This record gives sequence, structure tokens and C-alpha cells, in this order.
Amino acid sequence: MTKHPALNGWLILDKPRGLGSTQAVAAVKRNLREGGYAPTKKDMPKVGHGGTLDPEAEGVLPIALGEATKLAGRMLDASKIYDFTVQFGEETDTLDAAGEVVERSGRRPPMAAIAAVLATFTGEIEQVPPAYSALKVDGRRAYDRARAGEEIELKTRRVTIHSLSFAGEREDPGLTSTFQTTAGRPDPYDASIPLELADAVTLTAHVSKGTYIRSLARDIARALGTVGHVTYLRRTKAGPFRQEQAISLDNLNEIGKGAPLQDLLLPLEAGLDDIPALTLDPESAQAVRQGRVVSGLPHTDGLYFAKLENIPVALVELNGGAMKVVRGFNLSDVAE
Repeated sequence: MTKHPALNGWLILDKPRGLGSTQAVAAVKRNLREGGYAPTKKDMPKVGHGGTLDPEAEGVLPIALGEATKLAGRMLDASKIYDFTVQFGEETDTLDAAGEVVERSGRRPPMAAIAAVLATFTGEIEQVPPAYSALKVDGRRAYDRARAGEEIELKTRRVTIHSLSFAGEREDPGLTSTFQTTAGRPDPYDASIPLELADAVTLTAHVSKGTYIRSLARDIARALGTVGHVTYLRRTKAGPFRQEQAISLDNLNEIGKGAPLQDLLLPLEAGLDDIPALTLDPESAQAVRQGRVVSGLPHTDGLYFAKLENIPVALVELNGGAMKVVRGFNLSDVAE
């Protein structure tokens, strides 16, 4: 039997709609078994995802293997970018197309009013998460309580919307400025004013952890004097990982049929692209692996990715020239 190298790194899955994040992890494990990379339980590396993506959503889902699972928590804290479509006129109980309609409105907002309102949802904002979410309420998932017919009251949370714009960079500065001023602002629902009305709009949002796009869509629609829900949701970036790096489910299934995994597996350090590298000498690397503090370093304080030549050693914190390990990587093929 072919001896495969240790599996440490990232598979960036372009998750299709209808597949849950836990199911995606199970699909990776199944293909590793079928492809001969983990023929026994002992051979199976740790596998985890870097941030839940709703079953109704699609796009970038980082799957961590082996030592990369130690960085999965950083993915949860990382910012994300989404494209999403808001359909105006109906709000559903789930705030997406899978739910039941709970409110209707005949109003359709002008494109210029949409452009103007986006600025009010940029920066730090407060939002109430959807009742159909994975948040726990008294020890049970909110969506379980909602499905059981319970009234759910979730606490308002503060999140950050780094940017919010029309997808494809559609802009109309003249009309936007009209709706951003109060003096002489036209009534957006005055039929005598020739404005382009929207049944739906597709937006791009760069958001902090904890942001619910479905809640954002609901609140945007309400701010425009109507109601709405999400009909399309795609994550295009999660932390350092972009959709251009993602593989389809078909590509993933090819691994189970014998396709080389190394052609699709990104290295562990791909999850640290936003952190400066710190090259260690063998003596310092040995000290770091043993958990000892290394002193006298001339580098600026902060978080670093420490490595020995091209081998990941640890995620470290420098403070006053002293280096402490935040997360060590146990790569047996280079262990001293």
C-alpha cells in the first residue's frame, strides 16, 4: 500500500447550496478514506471547518486538515466577504427563501434610495440575529426552538460592516446624493417622480465575525420602508481564503477516485497569509518547540508566524523582544 505523507493543510471547498458545513467535513473524510489517504481510523487526520456556512448559502468554506485545525479558530474570528441578493416585498421567518412568508409589502424602493441607505449600515452597527440561527438559547439551538414553534428573543449584538456596496460596483452618485440630504429630498414612493424601482438588489458586504447577512438584508429592507429576504448568498472570501482558491464538490470527489490530494491541498501557512513571517535558527526553533521563551529579539511587538527554513514551527507573540508560543505546530517529519 502506498504510504502517503502526513495531511496538514487546507482544502478550500466551494460549498454548494443545500450542503451543511458538517456534511462538508464528512465529505472530506469520506474522500480521504476512499482515496487511500486514511484507510483506517488511526490514519485519519483531524478535520474541521473554519466557519459555518448556512446550508442555503454557497461559497468559500475552509476545511482544515491535521495541524491546520489549530488555526480553525482564527478563521472563526476572521472577516468575511459575501455577495447577497435581497428580494423586496416579502419577509420570511428564516429571512431566506427556505422559510414561510410572515409579512408582505407592495412597496419597492428606488435604486437611488438603496444606494443612500447603504452608508447607514456601514461601520459598527447593532443587529438582532435571525431566530433560525445556530445561537444557543438556554442550552438549545435557536433554530430548534423556532422550529418547535417557540417565540425566540435574541439579544442585539454589535458587529462591524467594513464595506457595503452594490455588487459589480453599480453607482449613481447624482441620485445617491439627492437621497443623502434632507433638504428637498423627494418622496421615494411618489409615483410622479421618475425613479428606477427595484424588485431585488444584489450587494457585496465585507463584515466582521458574528454578522448575519440575513439580518442585514432584513434591516436594509425595513429601513427602505418595505420588507425583504435573502434569495442568494455566496461567501467569496473567508479570512485569507478567496473563491479563486476554492474547489468544487466534484473536484473533492475526484480525490476519492484517486486524484492526487497534493494538487488541491494548500499548505498550513496559507491560513497565515495576513501574519508576518519570522525565520528562526535551529536553536531558537528547538526552544520554541519545547515551549521555552526566546528573548532578545529585535522585532516589533505583535503576532508572527515562526518557521525554520520553510517548515512551520509556531504562531508566536512578541512583546518587548521576548517570544512566547501562541500555538505550536507538531509536524513529526521535522521534529528535533
